[in-house]
Amino acid sequence: MGNLKLKGKDILKIGYPNNQSVNVALEVMKRNFATKNIHHVKSILKDILLNPENFEKDLTFGQIAESLLSSRKTEKRMLNTQRASFQIFGNNISEEAKNQLYTALKLPISTQGALMPDAHSGYGLPIGGVLAVENAVIPYGVGMDIGCRMSLSILDIPVSYLDGARDKYEKALAEHTKFGMYETHKSHIDHEIFERDTFDMIPVLRRLKGKAIKQMGSSGGGNHFVEFGEVEITEEEDQIGLPKGKYLGILSHSGSRGLGAEIAQYYSRVAADQCPLPKEAQQFAWLDLNTHLGIEYWTAMNLAGDYASACHDDIHRRLVKAVGGRVKARIENHHNFAWKEIHNGKEVIVHRKGATPAHENELGMIPGSMTAKGFIVRGKGNPDALNSASHGAGRAHSRGECRSLFTQNDIKKELKLKKVTLMGGNTEEAPMAYKDIHEVMNAQSELVDILGTFQPRIVRMDK
Repeated sequence: MGNLKLKGKDILKIGYPNNQSVNVALEVMKRNFATKNIHHVKSILKDILLNPENFEKDLTFGQIAESLLSSRKTEKRMLNTQRASFQIFGNNISEEAKNQLYTALKLPISTQGALMPDAHSGYGLPIGGVLAVENAVIPYGVGMDIGCRMSLSILDIPVSYLDGARDKYEKALAEHTKFGMYETHKSHIDHEIFERDTFDMIPVLRRLKGKAIKQMGSSGGGNHFVEFGEVEITEEEDQIGLPKGKYLGILSHSGSRGLGAEIAQYYSRVAADQCPLPKEAQQFAWLDLNTHLGIEYWTAMNLAGDYASACHDDIHRRLVKAVGGRVKARIENHHNFAWKEIHNGKEVIVHRKGATPAHENELGMIPGSMTAKGFIVRGKGNPDALNSASHGAGRAHSRGECRSLFTQNDIKKELKLKKVTLMGGNTEEAPMAYKDIHEVMNAQSELVDILGTFQPRIVRMDK
């Protein structure tokens, strides 16, 4: 915590009431002014005590001001006895995933929910879970990998090059993509996102800026990937602007790296302190968007989403530079995020945990597995699904089950059958770990139209 020798009794002597505001003031000042003179710190605290209204919107001191202005005790929130309205799409969904959604629907802030056909159990909201709430955000409802996304670049290179010059494309993936916690690029371009003052205004972001710069243009572990493959446009769409036919494409799946993970962990803890809930609902602790902490998380979440997008831009830039050609079209969408949207005539906060936004005419990319086709889609704006669709095929087997069910040999056979080259990857991400993408797509015909497909050919994942 640095050298600041500030204690609770010092804050009480300034005149602070003997309540939560002392702890808040102590934490905020030690976090932000660890190396500052104690007299300087005390004078700031005195100013906030005298006029807390002046500091309410301040990203550094707003939390202290809020605790002074609010004498409310942190009372345990109770769940409603009735669930908010919901719809489930698809049949092959575990009871555990359904029960996670049912608990979320009993939150006093919940207005509507939905489960996508790729749904399976997760932490907090199930993966494939969509939840609308009033004027609040649930950090665990957004998830640990904030702003995780799919990004597809369609190039003007003949698709036959994937066979004719396969070594070139494998080399590009080997040399110009980085995965997991320890691989990073040696050189970085200056990106406008690092110029944003948001990094300096919120303490948790200030601490993470160096890590974000280091991890720029890299991908996470687990199910994250970068791949070259065969795009087939089957329906012409003005937004894509390409005639029907086959193209070479780059598809990437990754999120906001350590930046997003640490934002999620920090604000999930903070929300749990602010919003005690019954045991079965603890992971749904929320932050009110009228409060300083709610605004702070919302700001940090949006920055993490933009950072995730910037990482994909960098991945695609490096690969296009390595293999040549030009990008003719780009399709990108994210999940693990919360949006302000109008549903049933009023503004709500829609959390999509592993679910793709599918508003009317909105383009998206839904992948299959390392060997199965993915689908380029256009949203239909189905209100029962809160304008959402699946974010992939969804897991049929947990990671633990995969380790005991499948071997590297099983994966090799499947790869050979589908003519796919895999670099990295493990049994947890075996093609057989996932549901049948065709069944998933059939179950969401009311949610999206299919415009084309993406067949993976050369896949790079974490080792």
